[in-house]
Amino acid sequence: MSAKLYIVEGLPCSGKSTTASHIARLTGGLLFDENCGNHPADYEFSAFIPDKAPEFSAEERRILEPLAEHISGGITVPLNRLEGGLFNKALQYKIYDFLDWETERPVMLGKWRSFAENAENNVYVFNCVLLQNPMCETMIRFDFPPKKSLEYITDICAAIAPMEPAVVYLKSARIAENIRATIPERGEEWLRAVIDYHCNGGYGKARGLSGFDGYISALEERQRRELDILEKLPISSVIINEPQADWDAAYRTIDKFITR
Repeated sequence: MSAKLYIVEGLPCSGKSTTASHIARLTGGLLFDENCGNHPADYEFSAFIPDKAPEFSAEERRILEPLAEHISGGITVPLNRLEGGLFNKALQYKIYDFLDWETERPVMLGKWRSFAENAENNVYVFNCVLLQNPMCETMIRFDFPPKKSLEYITDICAAIAPMEPAVVYLKSARIAENIRATIPERGEEWLRAVIDYHCNGGYGKARGLSGFDGYISALEERQRRELDILEKLPISSVIINEPQADWDAAYRTIDKFITR
């Protein structure tokens, strides 16, 4: 048996986590949710500190060393293992949110390549990270055109091609309704944070987006772009339209896709 990878994609509150759990049970695969703390293909809440970053003293480098993963040009460190002034310094090099794209892109592609090269002969199941995370960076944060997003995600697919990746995409027709239904569980603080992220990144600022409606507008465009990109990727995929309407039917379609 060779390594196999299933990835569940879709907008927030579309049911990705429960669907990924379902696929893991069906396949006996290793499940990695977003922000799980030990994701093999994503750096999550981590910083990339270049070898020549001047802010860090020799003593601070010594403290970082046991936590560091050495990669070309620097080290990555999990920010949740740091505190105080060292945390504040490292936070300025957070891979998502602060790192410039020219530095971030090779760091993240290197992580994907390392995962594919070192994957054991297991089934892996990811909640997002192939479309969602790259689109949040290339589209929402940097306001890059769709072509640049496609090029980056295609490079990721090339890195993981030996694992024959397959994507299950949960398409939302009622995006605002799905988000509102989840607010009692996730909380108003979560809602304020995602509105701020989507409206005050490069994409939102360029279009004058604001508030809940601006957030939904950004999600609608992100889904449109993701589905267009998915159609162009050299990987197997299935699109589940509005799975919340009938989860039993959605899972039957997913099961057939996986066991075919």
